Amino acid sequence: MMHPDTELRYINDEIGYGVFATRFIPKGTIVWALDDLDQVLEPSFVERLDPLRKQDVHKYSFKNQLGQYILCWDKARYVNHSFHATCVGTMYDIELAARDIMPGEELTDDYGTLNLDEPFECLPEEGTTRSRVMPDDLLRYYQLWDRIAASAFRHFPKVEQPLKHLIRPEHQEKIRAIVEEHAEIDSILHLYCQPEWRK
Repeated sequence: MMHPDTELRYINDEIGYGVFATRFIPKGTIVWALDDLDQVLEPSFVERLDPLRKQDVHKYSFKNQLGQYILCWDKARYVNHSFHATCVGTMYDIELAARDIMPGEELTDDYGTLNLDEPFECLPEEGTTRSRVMPDDLLRYYQLWDRIAASAFRHFPKVEQPLKHLIRPEHQEKIRAIVEEHAEIDSILHLYCQPEWRK
């Protein structure tokens, strides 16, 4: 589920829709949490789908470390890619605001964290030499994303958390320890799902 202070907006014909902040969302806020309305689809199920549905599952879902496809039920499926993402993934089925997100600003992910099946060509962005997302970007950039997530977690207890009740029970203890500075975050590298052709 996406943060309640967000809305879906049409950007243009090339990009389509995106998710935008309707109010200020401070760094460290949970901006997305996996909830029980999201669909978790096994790869074998997705492979048996007809071509039309399979195409949409691949377009609007991401893969977790088990290779399962996560198809979000709400506007989260429209979060666009940026190499300067405003949100950062974690090992705890939540994403945090990587920095302060201003009203009217787009919420974005670096698709390199999402276990894509195929390379993803991107629109040019200033301040980076990256031009495409690769299926193994987690192996290349996990240390950067870990630092961003660790920094965001330092703000976690200082900001309002309307999605905190959606933290899954198996992650609550670890997140509490991180916030209280009794534990380090688990590396996002553990989200990496090795592609079938590499296994």
